[in-house]
Amino acid sequence: MYEGVVQDLIDELGRLPGVGPKSAQRIAFHVLQAEPTDVRRLAHALIEVKDKVRFCAVCGNVAEDVECRICKDPRRDPSVLCVVEEPKDVVAIERTREFRGRYHVLGGAISPIEGIGPDDLRVRELMMRLADGSITELILATDPNLEGEATATYLARLTKPLGLIVTRLASGLPVGGDLEYADEVTLGRAFEGRRRVEF
Repeated sequence: MYEGVVQDLIDELGRLPGVGPKSAQRIAFHVLQAEPTDVRRLAHALIEVKDKVRFCAVCGNVAEDVECRICKDPRRDPSVLCVVEEPKDVVAIERTREFRGRYHVLGGAISPIEGIGPDDLRVRELMMRLADGSITELILATDPNLEGEATATYLARLTKPLGLIVTRLASGLPVGGDLEYADEVTLGRAFEGRRRVEF
């Protein structure tokens, strides 16, 4: 335990996701040893992000304006909508450069254990976006875990009456992985999602 403001800094850093006590201590001491201008720049960036960044009124992604850059982009296909849990998922999909449609960020996943139900997510906003009939395909890109599967199943059932093409991202074995280390669910999905080899 340290005294005063040093311990306060360690405590605050330790509240960040993925930062344990030792990492918080390491970061705090890095800040203490850094140049004052570097620390001010970091503090300024933190304040700026809280003051300027909001969530897109259309999709829920992070934005500095009312709409994010993806929703504003006229080159994106408005008939295909990819549903993700968090804004960081949008970034991951955008890095692939494979998807040219639009997004809808739910703000989490259904998790009864944590008390998160459909009403706690942006499901109502999703249904409003689907109501006008301009979207023909809904891609469910929630995480391949228990909560993500529950969310995808719920959304698939909820949107079935709309007559949309509803797809789910394929999941299976990672490139470079070994079969012996794959869990049963991953291996089972790899078998379900197998495809014909063309020569």
